[in-house]
Amino acid sequence: MLNRVGFLMRTRDRSTNKLFYSIGEVCELLGLEAHVLRYWESEFRLLKPSKNRSGKRAYKEKDIRILRLIKYLVYDEGYTIEGADRKLKKMLRPKTSGSQTEISFDPPSSIDVLREISQELVDIRALLDYPPAEEEKRPKTPATTPADQ
Repeated sequence: MLNRVGFLMRTRDRSTNKLFYSIGEVCELLGLEAHVLRYWESEFRLLKPSKNRSGKRAYKEKDIRILRLIKYLVYDEGYTIEGADRKLKKMLRPKTSGSQTEISFDPPSSIDVLREISQELVDIRALLDYPPAEEEKRPKTPATTPADQ
């Protein structure tokens, strides 16, 4: 079920070294609306983005990782908000050292992720009801007409 958690928890784009992201940037990264993020902030105690001097939300990478996990639990796994909150608390064992929370997870191997993606593509193809690949490659035989005989 949660073999993709490690994949979901990766956040940082290697080309940027940003410390904080605006709510608009996070919405774009996750494909969510801003009101959803604000609602989740009120429902999940682990999710507390800081605010800058002008009062705008400033999300750290830790916040984005938690949001990705919440999105996965709610949208992909079908958890309710309350169920996702309980699952999230079980999955993320807070180990406080100062003000930082350490998130522990076992990332899946690249092979496992590729196999899962491959299986999903096979399932999508079956849903679309495409003909099997062998039928697509068969040469078409010309039809014979009575004049040919």
